[in-house]
Amino acid sequence: MTSQIPTTRQPDLDASRSRFEQAAATPTAQITEGLTVLAGLWIALAPWIVGFAAGSPALAINNLVVGLAIAGLAVGYASAFGRMHGIAWVGPLRGVWTIIAQWVMHAVPATAPVVISNVVGGGLVVLLALGGAAALLNRR
Repeated sequence: MTSQIPTTRQPDLDASRSRFEQAAATPTAQITEGLTVLAGLWIALAPWIVGFAAGSPALAINNLVVGLAIAGLAVGYASAFGRMHGIAWVGPLRGVWTIIAQWVMHAVPATAPVVISNVVGGGLVVLLALGGAAALLNRR
Protein backbone atom coordinates (compact mmCIF):
# COMPACT_ATOMS: atom_id res chain seq x y z
CA MET A 1 0.00 0.00 0.00
CA THR A 2 1.28 3.47 -0.83
CA SER A 3 0.91 6.56 1.28
CA GLN A 4 0.09 9.91 -0.20
CA ILE A 5 1.58 13.20 0.87
CA PRO A 6 -1.14 15.75 1.69
CA THR A 7 -1.40 18.42 -1.00
CA THR A 8 -0.74 21.13 1.56
CA ARG A 9 2.86 19.92 1.90
CA GLN A 10 3.77 19.47 -1.76
CA PRO A 11 6.10 22.29 -2.83
CA ASP A 12 5.59 21.48 -6.52
CA LEU A 13 1.88 22.17 -6.20
CA ASP A 14 2.51 25.60 -4.71
CA ALA A 15 5.03 26.43 -7.43
CA SER A 16 2.62 25.24 -10.12
CA ARG A 17 -0.26 27.32 -8.75
CA SER A 18 2.00 30.33 -8.52
CA ARG A 19 3.09 29.89 -12.15
CA PHE A 20 -0.54 29.56 -13.29
CA GLU A 21 -1.55 32.66 -11.33
CA GLN A 22 1.30 34.65 -12.88
CA ALA A 23 0.22 33.53 -16.35
CA ALA A 24 -3.39 34.49 -15.62
CA ALA A 25 -2.30 37.94 -14.45
CA THR A 26 -0.79 38.91 -17.81
CA PRO A 27 -2.68 41.48 -19.93
CA THR A 28 -3.03 38.94 -22.75
CA ALA A 29 -4.70 36.42 -20.47
CA GLN A 30 -6.99 39.07 -18.98
CA ILE A 31 -8.06 40.29 -22.42
CA THR A 32 -8.61 36.71 -23.58
CA GLU A 33 -10.78 35.87 -20.57
CA GLY A 34 -12.70 39.16 -20.90
CA LEU A 35 -13.46 38.43 -24.54
CA THR A 36 -14.47 34.89 -23.60
CA VAL A 37 -16.95 36.29 -21.07
CA LEU A 38 -18.40 38.53 -23.78
CA ALA A 39 -18.59 35.63 -26.27
CA GLY A 40 -20.36 33.51 -23.65
CA LEU A 41 -22.86 36.28 -22.97
CA TRP A 42 -23.45 36.68 -26.71
CA ILE A 43 -24.15 32.95 -27.06
CA ALA A 44 -26.52 33.10 -24.08
CA LEU A 45 -28.47 36.12 -25.36
CA ALA A 46 -28.25 35.56 -29.15
CA PRO A 47 -31.55 33.66 -29.43
CA TRP A 48 -33.39 36.77 -28.28
CA ILE A 49 -31.13 39.34 -29.96
CA VAL A 50 -31.04 37.58 -33.34
CA GLY A 51 -34.63 36.42 -32.98
CA PHE A 52 -34.59 32.64 -33.19
CA ALA A 53 -35.81 31.91 -29.64
CA ALA A 54 -39.46 31.51 -30.68
CA GLY A 55 -38.66 29.22 -33.63
CA SER A 56 -36.30 26.94 -31.73
CA PRO A 57 -36.93 27.08 -27.99
CA ALA A 58 -34.75 24.02 -27.31
CA LEU A 59 -31.76 25.68 -28.96
CA ALA A 60 -32.51 28.94 -27.14
CA ILE A 61 -32.37 27.15 -23.78
CA ASN A 62 -29.23 25.29 -24.86
CA ASN A 63 -27.56 28.56 -25.87
CA LEU A 64 -28.59 30.22 -22.61
CA VAL A 65 -27.15 27.41 -20.47
CA VAL A 66 -23.98 26.91 -22.52
CA GLY A 67 -23.35 30.67 -22.88
CA LEU A 68 -23.72 31.30 -19.16
CA ALA A 69 -21.45 28.32 -18.44
CA ILE A 70 -18.81 29.71 -20.80
CA ALA A 71 -19.02 33.16 -19.20
CA GLY A 72 -18.92 31.69 -15.69
CA LEU A 73 -15.91 29.52 -16.46
CA ALA A 74 -14.10 32.48 -18.01
CA VAL A 75 -14.69 34.53 -14.87
CA GLY A 76 -13.40 31.60 -12.82
CA TYR A 77 -10.31 31.25 -15.00
CA ALA A 78 -9.60 34.97 -14.69
CA SER A 79 -10.01 35.03 -10.93
CA ALA A 80 -8.55 31.68 -9.84
CA PHE A 81 -6.73 30.04 -12.73
CA GLY A 82 -4.29 28.35 -10.37
CA ARG A 83 -7.18 26.29 -9.03
CA MET A 84 -9.23 25.96 -12.24
CA HIS A 85 -6.55 25.12 -14.81
CA GLY A 86 -7.47 21.44 -14.61
CA ILE A 87 -10.81 22.06 -16.32
CA ALA A 88 -9.52 24.47 -18.95
CA TRP A 89 -10.14 21.80 -21.60
CA VAL A 90 -13.90 22.38 -21.17
CA GLY A 91 -13.76 25.77 -22.93
CA PRO A 92 -12.97 24.54 -26.44
CA LEU A 93 -15.50 21.71 -26.07
CA ARG A 94 -18.26 24.17 -25.20
CA GLY A 95 -17.33 26.18 -28.28
CA VAL A 96 -17.44 23.09 -30.50
CA TRP A 97 -20.81 22.12 -29.00
CA THR A 98 -22.15 25.61 -29.77
CA ILE A 99 -21.04 25.22 -33.40
CA ILE A 100 -22.65 21.81 -33.95
CA ALA A 101 -25.68 22.07 -31.63
CA GLN A 102 -28.15 23.25 -34.27
CA TRP A 103 -27.42 20.16 -36.38
CA VAL A 104 -27.22 17.65 -33.52
CA MET A 105 -30.33 18.67 -31.58
CA HIS A 106 -33.64 17.23 -32.73
CA ALA A 107 -36.18 19.50 -34.47
CA VAL A 108 -34.00 22.61 -34.63
CA PRO A 109 -34.30 24.50 -37.91
CA ALA A 110 -30.81 25.44 -39.11
CA THR A 111 -31.71 28.86 -40.52
CA ALA A 112 -29.05 31.36 -41.58
CA PRO A 113 -29.27 33.52 -38.40
CA VAL A 114 -28.97 30.43 -36.19
CA VAL A 115 -26.02 29.02 -38.10
CA ILE A 116 -24.15 32.34 -38.34
CA SER A 117 -24.70 33.22 -34.68
CA ASN A 118 -23.71 29.82 -33.31
CA VAL A 119 -20.79 29.19 -35.67
CA VAL A 120 -19.27 32.64 -35.08
CA GLY A 121 -19.90 32.55 -31.31
CA GLY A 122 -18.67 28.98 -30.91
CA GLY A 123 -15.67 29.61 -33.15
CA LEU A 124 -14.67 32.62 -31.06
CA VAL A 125 -14.91 30.56 -27.88
CA VAL A 126 -12.73 27.81 -29.37
CA LEU A 127 -10.11 30.30 -30.60
CA LEU A 128 -10.07 32.25 -27.32
CA ALA A 129 -9.84 29.09 -25.22
CA LEU A 130 -7.00 27.73 -27.33
CA GLY A 131 -5.31 31.16 -27.25
CA GLY A 132 -5.51 31.18 -23.47
CA ALA A 133 -3.98 27.71 -23.32
CA ALA A 134 -1.21 28.77 -25.72
CA ALA A 135 -0.42 31.81 -23.58
CA LEU A 136 -0.14 29.53 -20.55
CA LEU A 137 2.18 27.13 -22.36
CA ASN A 138 4.39 30.01 -23.49
CA ARG A 139 4.88 31.04 -19.84
CA ARG A 140 6.36 27.66 -18.88
